[in-house]
Amino acid sequence: MIQVWGMTDVGLCRKENQDAYAVWEHTASGHTISVVCDGMGGPAGGQMASRIAVDTFLQEVEQALTPEMSPQQLREVSSYAAALANKAIREAASQSPEYASMGTTLVSAVTYPDGAAVLNVGDSRAYHITEAGITRITKDHSLVESMVDRGDITAEEARRHPNRNLITRALGPDAVVQSDGYICKLLPGDYLLLCTDGLIDTVTDQEMLFEVIHGDAPDTCLDRLLAISKGRGAPDNVTAVLMKKL
Repeated sequence: MIQVWGMTDVGLCRKENQDAYAVWEHTASGHTISVVCDGMGGPAGGQMASRIAVDTFLQEVEQALTPEMSPQQLREVSSYAAALANKAIREAASQSPEYASMGTTLVSAVTYPDGAAVLNVGDSRAYHITEAGITRITKDHSLVESMVDRGDITAEEARRHPNRNLITRALGPDAVVQSDGYICKLLPGDYLLLCTDGLIDTVTDQEMLFEVIHGDAPDTCLDRLLAISKGRGAPDNVTAVLMKKL
């Protein structure tokens, strides 16, 4: 059994919300699908790209799910759905010059009895949170992540770097998209947090851990995280999905 909560907010500086998310409990197969996207390419383009990605990903995964799928098969289904979302965004972008540069990040989780298959493109993240601590599952496809990997800057410096929002992979810009897939085991009481960089840039990992594990009830956790983000100016849209293994 999985409990899920979701939240999206325009933040305090943007005029439009270019993030999108969805959660679907696939009762026929017993899987829960969660997906979070952060659009780019102007107000209209970003909104369209993230919505196309969420809708296409959800539809394609839902159609493919069967009860007996292995974690590896769920990861493959997620990768295929992301590729189809990429294709759908590119087809929409070709219809108008206004949408030519649109794209979006994507992070997703598809549960199975003992865990979840996680997938990402771009810098939206998935975290595994337990009483023992918080672990980032995904790896950002971004300029600053590459700089951290090379040892040019520290992870803390990356949080404040002026180019921290430059991503190296997204759905939309390229005909072929490369996504990364992960298998995350979940024990009862464990959490998965999917979120856009609007949360990551304003709330630290340790603050996420505290609010999820030690804060008030889980059903108000995302509101508390949003309040922290807004307390620091919330310069970007803020979106998150919190999943708890029962």
